[in-house]
Amino acid sequence: MSRRVVRQSKFRHVFGQAAKADQAYEDIRVSKVTWDSSFCAVNPKFLAIIVEAGGGGAFIVLPLAKTGRVDKNFPLVTGHTAPVLDIDWCPHNDNVIASASDDTTIMVWQIPDYTPVRNITEPIITLEGHSKRVGILSWHPTARNVLLSAGGDNVIIIWNVGTGEVLLSLDDMHPDVIHSVCWNSNGSLLATTCKDKTLRIIDPRKGQVVANNFEEPVALQEMDTSNGVLLPFYDPDSSIVYLCGKGDSSIRYFEITDEPPFVHYLNTFSSKEPQRGMGFMPKRGLDVSKCEIARFYKLHERKCEPIIMTVPRKSDLFQDDLYPDTPGPEPALEADEWLSGQDAEPVLISLRDGYVPPKHRELRVTKRNILDVRPPSGPRRSQSASDAPLSQQHTLETLLEEIKALREQVQAQERRITALENMLCELVDGTD
Repeated sequence: MSRRVVRQSKFRHVFGQAAKADQAYEDIRVSKVTWDSSFCAVNPKFLAIIVEAGGGGAFIVLPLAKTGRVDKNFPLVTGHTAPVLDIDWCPHNDNVIASASDDTTIMVWQIPDYTPVRNITEPIITLEGHSKRVGILSWHPTARNVLLSAGGDNVIIIWNVGTGEVLLSLDDMHPDVIHSVCWNSNGSLLATTCKDKTLRIIDPRKGQVVANNFEEPVALQEMDTSNGVLLPFYDPDSSIVYLCGKGDSSIRYFEITDEPPFVHYLNTFSSKEPQRGMGFMPKRGLDVSKCEIARFYKLHERKCEPIIMTVPRKSDLFQDDLYPDTPGPEPALEADEWLSGQDAEPVLISLRDGYVPPKHRELRVTKRNILDVRPPSGPRRSQSASDAPLSQQHTLETLLEEIKALREQVQAQERRITALENMLCELVDGTD
C-alpha cells in the first residue's frame, strides 16, 4: 500500500482574511475608467486610489491610519486634464508618487506628511514626451529618480525625474499596444507584454530585445473561463505569486520553485464582492509580529478593503524564515551611474525590529536651462541690422535674471510655509 507524499513547504497553510469593517476606507468613488491598471498604489505611509473627478483626472492619497468613512471634501491630487490611468509610488521616497494620464503627460507629486487643506494641484515636475495616452508607470528598483512610462504610441520612455530629461526612448520595439512592463530585481532588464501576444526581454541601455522567441512554457496553469484581466503580484522573498482577476472576487496564490512542476497551487481567497482594482503593500510595510507575509488593498465600487495574508505560527518571536532581508528605501545607484552601464542589487534591510518609515524627504528637481545652449548667431549683414538683436539679447538676459531671482524668492517662501505647516501639525498633535 503506497502512501502519498506531501510536498514540504512553510507556505502550504497561508490563508487570507479581510480586515474588520472599521479598518476599511469607506465612501471613495473609485474610478470607472476602462483601463487595465490596478487603480491603487500603497506604501508604508500612504494609500493612493484613482477616483472619479469632473473636469479632468484625480486621485486621492490617504494616510494608512485614516480608516473609516472618508469626507466627501477630502483634498484630492488634481492637475491632469483627462482621466488618470496609472499611479506608482517611488520605492526610494515614500512621499513621492507619479501619475500617468489620458492627456499624454506624466506628473510627479510630493505628498506632505500632514493632511493638506486644499487640493494638491501643482506637481513637482510634468514629463511630456508621449504622443498618445500614457497608461503604464514603473519606477526603477535600485536607481534614484529613474521612472519608466509606456503609452498608447507603443513607445517606452525612461526618465530622470531629478532633471526632467529623457534618458532613453525605446521606439521600435513593439508593433502594437504595450500591455505590461516590469523591471528585473536590479533594473538591468525589462520584461514587456504586447497586444501581438509576444513576451519580450529588453536591455534598455543597449536598446535591443535580448529574448522573445520562447519555446513551450515550463508550466501551464489553467485558471478559469473568465475574460477579466489578471493582475499578478510577485513576492520574491517568499517566491509566491498572487493572481487577482479584475471583476473577479478571488485571489489565487501559487508557490514558485526550481524543481518540476515549478508552480504549486497553494490556496484561494474568496469573497462576495468583485474587485475593481488592487494594491500590494511592499514587504517593509507588513506587521511581522502577526506573521503577515502579504497585504492587499481591494477596491470595491465605493470602498477599499485591506486583505491580510498570514502564516500561522505558535511562537511570538520573529520568524527568520518568513522574513529574509528585503529591499529598503535607499537607492543603490544614481541615475547617471545606471545610464553609464552600472548595475547594483537593492540595498536590503532587516525587518527584525519592524520598519519605521523615514521622515519627509523632499524631491529636488534641477532642470537644465535650454537657453544656456544657444545656437551660434548668423553673420551680421550690416551695422543697423545687428543693433536690434543685441538689444533683444540684453533684454532677454535681464528678464532671465529677474525670473531667477523671483524663483528663488518663491522657493524660499515655500520652504517657510512648509516649516510653519509642520510646526502647526506638531502643535495639533501635541494638543490631541
